[in-house]
Amino acid sequence: MLSVDLDLIDKKILELIQHDASLSVADIADRVGLSSSPCWRRIKRMEEQGVIQRRVTVLDRHALGLNFEVVASVKLQLPTRENLEKFESAIDGWSEVVECMTVTGAVDYIIRVLTLDMQAYDDFLRDKLLSLGLVSDVQSRIIVNVSKRTTAVPLALVEETNSGN
Repeated sequence: MLSVDLDLIDKKILELIQHDASLSVADIADRVGLSSSPCWRRIKRMEEQGVIQRRVTVLDRHALGLNFEVVASVKLQLPTRENLEKFESAIDGWSEVVECMTVTGAVDYIIRVLTLDMQAYDDFLRDKLLSLGLVSDVQSRIIVNVSKRTTAVPLALVEETNSGN
């Protein structure tokens, strides 16, 4: 069930901006068949509703020399509320960690880490992750190749309403 009302035009707007946030309101309006003012109001409404969280630029990590990517499973020694909060607070301050997810199963977290090379990842493990004193196990998986990565939400799965604001 939708937490907000979205019609076909809203979905078209979202599809456009999630693939290119640099589009002007005039460009978006033209592509969805609206004038600029109603298009701007729709975008503002979706921002206020939290559907649009923020607009960002996606960088090429390889062009920046960040060629070593790891997905690591992290198990805490004791997953208490206090330890979970300490871990998440620490992770929040580490730029190498680009994603952190609490998961079910044998581990507590899955993190995605970007570094320059294997030595930098080893330094991250020793100097940051393991020095917290909270972690009992880390299983690291080095990413060899990424065949698909997107920031796009699958809007085709979202049901439309007929509200048309």
